Amino acid sequence: MDTRATQVPLCRLDAIPDGGTTAIEDVAAVDGESVIVQRRGEAVTAWLNVCPHAGRRLDYAPGQFLRKNELIICAVHGASFNCADGVCVGGPCRGEQLRALPVRVEDGDVWLVTAPALVSGTAG
Repeated sequence: MDTRATQVPLCRLDAIPDGGTTAIEDVAAVDGESVIVQRRGEAVTAWLNVCPHAGRRLDYAPGQFLRKNELIICAVHGASFNCADGVCVGGPCRGEQLRALPVRVEDGDVWLVTAPALVSGTAG
């Protein structure tokens, strides 16, 4: 059994505004889901674009997120997620968090680092 991690390209770093948040659509490595990517300088964090409250996307239009200070706000029910760690700090799923995805930046490209279970869709 191959247990090596693989990398899936998401986007160029400069495609994400510094301090901004966007979505990458139809990422095959996560069963075709949308992935939220957020940039702070050269650092990028990523989560599945799925609210733990009702399983709906957080953006109000593809790649367009409601932001207030350091929060991402679910457009459907108003849950507020901390941009630093994805934890819900207000709303119907307080205390839950977005599913973090491991990413890395290399030579200006943002890569999703996937384990074999994530690629096959068996990760929980």
